[in-house]
Parts: sequence; structure tokens; C-alpha cells
Amino acid sequence: MAKILKIYPENPQENLINEVIKTLKSGGLIIYPSDTVYALGCNIFDIKAMEKLAQIKKIKLEKAQFSIICNDLSHLSNFTKPIETSVFRFLKSHLPGSFTFILEANKSLPLAYKNHKTIGIRVPDHPIPQLIVEKLGHPIASTSIKDEDEIIEYSTDPELIAEKYDHLVDIVIDSGYGDNVASTIVDLTSGEPEIIRQGKGVL
Repeated sequence: MAKILKIYPENPQENLINEVIKTLKSGGLIIYPSDTVYALGCNIFDIKAMEKLAQIKKIKLEKAQFSIICNDLSHLSNFTKPIETSVFRFLKSHLPGSFTFILEANKSLPLAYKNHKTIGIRVPDHPIPQLIVEKLGHPIASTSIKDEDEIIEYSTDPELIAEKYDHLVDIVIDSGYGDNVASTIVDLTSGEPEIIRQGKGVL
């Protein structure tokens, strides 16, 4: 059964964040809030955790396009090819924010991302995922939680999310109601921003 931790952005309790970090380090899966929708996350370097994440989404891991959640842009060079100064400035002016930026991947990606030509980078404007990544010491893999409801595409109630994913994840962070608009996906692989999906972020 998933453990529900009530952690609020105004005053995240260090002992609860530490419990999340311990779970991620031991291969556990978490559900966490962001500046857009609630999302599933795991340790990007734990292949078994990544496989579990793919199973939940009912896709093969090699076909998965899980975003990488960073707390700032310092990890970029670990995952992407060298970025032009103009692109870096563009990223810096829009992050943290409700965007997923598609960039060209380099060859030193974690095992689960091998052979990916591109990678989606997120720096959510929300203290909880930022704190998790900072304390973990490296980014996490992430995918939005979708709802079967055709009208409400994304689940917003953490209690209902916890019920649905009770036996699939280890921790659900309850941070109050989430948003139901996902991030805006922007492709930067050509150097010029191209919106792939319009979401919460506005360029």
C-alpha cells in the first residue's frame, strides 16, 4: 500500500522529504505535485524502477518518453548535446516554469534512455519537486498522471490518485488539489522554439 505524506509547498517538512529520498534511492516510485499536474516519478538511474514506471503506463521502456525533472539547468550537460548560448538564454528566461523542453540527447544518458535522440527537460516552478531533486543529488524521471475521464484529462485530487495507484507506488505526496493543465511541450532541437503541445506555459 502507498504511504500518503502530506507535504505542502509553503513549509515542506525535511523529515518527510528525506523519507521520499530514501524511497527513491531504494527503487521506489512516488507520486508528487508540480506546477502543472500530479506526476509519477522514480530514480532515473534505477532501471527496475524505470521498468515499473513503464509498466504502469502500459508501454515498453525503450518506447517511453519520460521527462527528466531538474531543479535548475546545472544538470543539462549530463543529458543533452552542447547548447547554443541563445537557446540556453531562452531556457533560462522560461525556467522554472510550466514547460517541457525537447533537446538533443547526448550519448551519456542513463541506461533507460539509451538510444534516445532527444530528451524532455522540466524544471517545475514548485518547491517540492525542486527540493526532492536537490536532496537526491540528481534528476528524476517523470510522467504525468492521466485520468480515464474524457472531459477531465488529468487527475487533480491527491486522495483519489492515492486510491487508484495504491498498490502501484510507494509514496503519494498530498500537496492539496493539483492543476489539470499539463506543461507546454516545446521542441528546441532546431534551435528555434516549436510548440508541440500547448499547455499551461505561455511563450
